[in-house]
Amino acid sequence: MVRARRAVPIWLIVVFAVVFVLGFLTWAVAGASTNVMPLAGLLAGALSLSVPLIFGSLSGVISERVGVINIAIEGQLLAGAFTSAVVASSTGNPYLGLLAAGVAGVLVSFVLAAFAIKYFVDQVIVGVVLNVLVVGFTSFLYSQVLAPNAQALNAPPRFDRIAIPFLSEIPIIGPTFFRQTIIVYLMYVAVAAVYIGLFHTKWGLRLRAVGEHPQAADTVGINVPRTRFWNVSLAGAIAGLGGAFFTLGAVGAFGKEMTAGAGFIALAAVIFGQWDPIKATLAALLFGFAQSLQGQLGVIGSPVPSEFMLMLPYVVTIVAVAGFVGKVRGPAAAGKPYIKS
Repeated sequence: MVRARRAVPIWLIVVFAVVFVLGFLTWAVAGASTNVMPLAGLLAGALSLSVPLIFGSLSGVISERVGVINIAIEGQLLAGAFTSAVVASSTGNPYLGLLAAGVAGVLVSFVLAAFAIKYFVDQVIVGVVLNVLVVGFTSFLYSQVLAPNAQALNAPPRFDRIAIPFLSEIPIIGPTFFRQTIIVYLMYVAVAAVYIGLFHTKWGLRLRAVGEHPQAADTVGINVPRTRFWNVSLAGAIAGLGGAFFTLGAVGAFGKEMTAGAGFIALAAVIFGQWDPIKATLAALLFGFAQSLQGQLGVIGSPVPSEFMLMLPYVVTIVAVAGFVGKVRGPAAAGKPYIKS
């Protein structure tokens, strides 16, 4: 007797995940020295660590949906962090720093788009080279320019927290999600805008058509190279805003390689999230939660090895990519240069 494979409802997966996390936290805290898990601190830390990952994952979703593999998310985040620190420090205006971060992300994406779309260079190689280039360039400028003039060029004003009336008064959730800086609120808007734009607008339809079947898109009058170029640039701007969070929202100053691989984690979130902006956001939150939990376990003296929680999300990602929890297929034309015949 043959049975058809039925998809597992998303609500069932969510319920299972919540029950698993609660059970794990109960077990971890039971063996800790304090027997108290600071839930508010755990959630606040998870959100803070997730913000650049979410911006990076949205950038990856847009780029790959239009047919360009964006390995350069790490470089775009780092360029945004560096530029926002310098501009905000020089002008004393964090909003100008935020704008400059978006421009820096666009400039990095211009290079990726030019080589990948116009000159048909392998997109993965271009992305890797860009990451190395941005790391080297920003590290050099940090040592030669920022460090000797830290007060003038690397002391950016940070955004103040803005409390949303009523919502910010909700216990635990309110202070965590609705008493945040403008960058976090922009992240909320970006997630909603990218989701609605991709699946409910003409722009999103054309973008997805170019990423799935560029030949068919070309036959109906869509300019494939132009569509790819400008959407990769948009993705770079979004990643640049994520980089600004490091200097204008979290740390308060630029440091060498301060993104610490966040761009690659964001790329994993894109794959884990099946190239969907909402799912990629949830995957980024999972990574941020795991990193925050790793820190909290050390604070409360839990016997659970902290490295275990850092390892778990990546193991889950590998399982997801392998197709164990569902079929994971990226856009059909992602990574393939389009040569008009």
